[in-house]
Amino acid sequence: MPSPSARLLWHRPFQLYLSGRAFAEFAAQMASVTVAWQLYALTNSAFALGMIGLTQFLPTALLIFLAGHAADRYDRKRVVQICQFGSGIAAGFLAWGSIAGWLTVTEMFAAVLVLGIATAFDSPAEAALLPAVSPEGLRQKATALATSAFQAAMIAGPALGGFIYGFSPGIAYGVIAALWLAAALLIGGIRVDRPTENRPPPTPGAIFAGWTFVRRNPAILGAISLDLFTVLLGGATTLLPIYARDILHTDAWGMGVLRASPAVGALLMTFAMGHRSFTRHVGMILFQAVIVFGVATLVFALSREMWLSILALAVLGAADTISMVIRIALVQLATPDEMRGRVGAVNFLFVNASYQLGGFESGVTAALFGAVPSVLIGGAGTILVAVIWMKLFPALRGLDRLE
Repeated sequence: MPSPSARLLWHRPFQLYLSGRAFAEFAAQMASVTVAWQLYALTNSAFALGMIGLTQFLPTALLIFLAGHAADRYDRKRVVQICQFGSGIAAGFLAWGSIAGWLTVTEMFAAVLVLGIATAFDSPAEAALLPAVSPEGLRQKATALATSAFQAAMIAGPALGGFIYGFSPGIAYGVIAALWLAAALLIGGIRVDRPTENRPPPTPGAIFAGWTFVRRNPAILGAISLDLFTVLLGGATTLLPIYARDILHTDAWGMGVLRASPAVGALLMTFAMGHRSFTRHVGMILFQAVIVFGVATLVFALSREMWLSILALAVLGAADTISMVIRIALVQLATPDEMRGRVGAVNFLFVNASYQLGGFESGVTAALFGAVPSVLIGGAGTILVAVIWMKLFPALRGLDRLE
């Protein structure tokens, strides 16, 4: 009898979903390195790096509840497909401008804004699509495998993006565009096992129902708000161009290696959790992981050696994965299918979008105080938030099992 993982990998809808997600994440990670390095090369400005995060965050803040409603009202795979086509077109625009030599900072931010809008609609729909493409009883395994694909893309994407950028930023953007368009074609081939039948009306109550659901579940609210502040304060990766060039004295490929290091740690932790999952004291494990994340951030801030910086980022990524897997499993298991898009939108707003807002915070504090103090403040703040949240959310602290 095949193992649960083998059953998933032979399940055609999940195959297409996993492949499409891997391609799209690969493109996104390559783009994060390519855009940041090119922008820093043009501006030499930490504030400009922070503005990348703000430009991506604003569409999320303005549109995420509509995006969650769209994920529950319309065909989720079509929503994802349209967003990936849009991202591919934006990357193609950056490739054209870079190769032709007319790309300006303003035009780069315009493309980043388009990517932010696409991401705002893509993330809730993609998260809500996962349970529909995985067989009953295998949703946690599906989440783990999807997370593994995501982490693998985070490892290879930044390093390859930095490597190709060394030849030409235009070629790098061209590869990114091709990956996003390929992802859209793969997602379009999915036949959903369990399509959503309840289509919520476009009323204010229905649009904001995800927030109401989260607010009434203290454990979920505590988990996603904890990740919000962890990511918001721990935005060290935003400043990697500064650390790579000015502190560790490496090149674009070296920055790609640094950018991939958290994903290496995350992927190793994903494999470890696949062999031995957390069955008891899940809430305390979540808080411990966040504290380790903060300590690793402090070590990275003070490091002047490439190997130590890579190690600190890998530990940071491993700790973040523990937090992410617990949070995703908690949210998916507690949410009815007809609300997954809207609850996923709230989760994305709290957690994923805080990456962009955290990048803005890191860029501003680095511009005011310097890169090293900025990362030190973030690491110390993360530890402090974990301690405070233990007191504020006893339901999360006392969470014993996910199932």
